[in-house]
Amino acid sequence: MSVKVERKTDSYLKDTVQKLLERSRESGSAFWRDIAIRLSSSRKNYATVNLGKLQAITSDDDVIVIPGYLLSSGIFNKKIKVSAFKVSEKALKKLNDAGSEFISLLDLASENPKGTNIKIIR
Repeated sequence: MSVKVERKTDSYLKDTVQKLLERSRESGSAFWRDIAIRLSSSRKNYATVNLGKLQAITSDDDVIVIPGYLLSSGIFNKKIKVSAFKVSEKALKKLNDAGSEFISLLDLASENPKGTNIKIIR
């Protein structure tokens, strides 16, 4: 199955999907290919996750990938590492206030090429 991104107009999205696919081929890991496939699908299928949901389902020191958007609704006070395609400014501020770290998908893929010990939140 090939991943089609030609119909996408967002150059950042195209670049992200292509680089995640490259990372998947280089490392032999299906994890980053799965994230690339999710991002190349219709935008209505993207995950939209609020910080309140992360508060409820994560533990400290978790590494989380959200193939979509991270929004700020809810109370958040855990120390985790989060990666998402896009993040709202308020969510980023709440993450920093809680001592958590936000990292881009490409940086996380470079840091962890195999995608081990990472949870996908939908």
